[in-house]
Amino acid sequence: MLEPAYQADVVIVGAGVAGLSAAHRLTSAGVTTAVLEAAPYPGGRMSTEKIDGFRLDRIGQLLSMSSMAYPELRLTPSLDTLALRPFAPGVLLHSNGRRHRAGALASPMSARRARGALYAVRALASAPRAASVRGVPSQTSLPRVRASAPLGTAVDQARLGAALARLAASPVERLLARPELPAAQALAARGVPARTIDGFLRPLLAALLCDPELTTSSRCADLALRAFVSGRLCVPEGGAEALPELLARTLPPGTVHTGVRVTSVATTSVTTAEHGEIRCRAVLLATDARTAAELLPGLRVPDFHPVTVVHHTTDEPPTTGTSLLLDADRGGPVAHTAVISQVDPSRAPAGRALISSTVLGTPPPDVDTAVRMHLARLYGTSTARWETLAVHHTPEAVPAMRPPHDLRRPVRLLAGLYVCGDHRDTSTVQGALHSSHRAATAILTDLGTAGSLHRAEPLRAAA
Repeated sequence: MLEPAYQADVVIVGAGVAGLSAAHRLTSAGVTTAVLEAAPYPGGRMSTEKIDGFRLDRIGQLLSMSSMAYPELRLTPSLDTLALRPFAPGVLLHSNGRRHRAGALASPMSARRARGALYAVRALASAPRAASVRGVPSQTSLPRVRASAPLGTAVDQARLGAALARLAASPVERLLARPELPAAQALAARGVPARTIDGFLRPLLAALLCDPELTTSSRCADLALRAFVSGRLCVPEGGAEALPELLARTLPPGTVHTGVRVTSVATTSVTTAEHGEIRCRAVLLATDARTAAELLPGLRVPDFHPVTVVHHTTDEPPTTGTSLLLDADRGGPVAHTAVISQVDPSRAPAGRALISSTVLGTPPPDVDTAVRMHLARLYGTSTARWETLAVHHTPEAVPAMRPPHDLRRPVRLLAGLYVCGDHRDTSTVQGALHSSHRAATAILTDLGTAGSLHRAEPLRAAA
């Protein structure tokens, strides 16, 4: 029997979630696959540092428990067993020294109820004090909301609830057909009051998209809000690395090769520093956008949103429970923070609390001191005795999605050469997984076979 002319059907460059999930789809179809990762471990940006029993995410990406918002978490082979830890429903907003609960809508009837509440509030607001509306006695008063509260007046809140409920009920295709503007302009054009945008939607979208200036495409912002209202925010149990670790662990043995640096790619081979040339039938680039462009000059490199995550520990945790706390006032560097060990107890040793806080944009020079001062105001407690565990700064953490943004950038460059990742879709875990799904489908179509016709050879050291 002749030796095979190649060492694998498909070589995937990059062992982040996009590359690993594509490997699952290909190996499930019987296609021999080799995943090459330059780092000593898989996971890419979804990595978790371990210090003295703490699990510290480097970026701290938020997921959604909604299968409608994040369907690829359930559609990707092996990820249906991923354990997710939910935050409390909605979010906490800190404004003018007080915290306000802003909840997500939970049922299909929410749109009708929110519209009904809006009509009722308008009617009561315009009716004389002594009159009653549909049997509501005059002494019954609506909950009063201070004008300075982050959600605005009762009418503002009802209008916002109706708009979010419509988003939750809208098909994705309808949202993607809307005119595309920067998110801030689109919200203002829809008549959303400025105080509602700045007090609630801006800090919320900053947490979801890492874009506090709301320059993101309004279509992408709509998808993010739709995900928020359709399911609770969550994090993977055990840290962000749990997701790629699960994918890597459940691939056939010998599929993932770490510490292998790819120096060039072609349609039928890749060249590595450690193993020389590796022959194959197709190559899939599943790296970050900048690395992909270095291997294939001409690929677009987007702008990026930098993210800094600061981790503290204390034996006296703040009393916010499992809530995600956002700063509606933008009164310091912290965009959002949480006592993450109360959301996921596996991230801290017994008797210690882990507080993880996210700074967006360029961090201040003395980031830890600035973050401590800000957290003292947000949590209403002294942070002087808190211990700093780590400060993780990632300059190119999240690809920017400014309009016009193509949510389905091509994954097939030519027959035999493909690319996937969050820079080809939306800048989320869902986007990375979905782009890998598209790429694997294109590869299987082009190979024209449901399985490998040859056995794969082990990688050998370069001569």
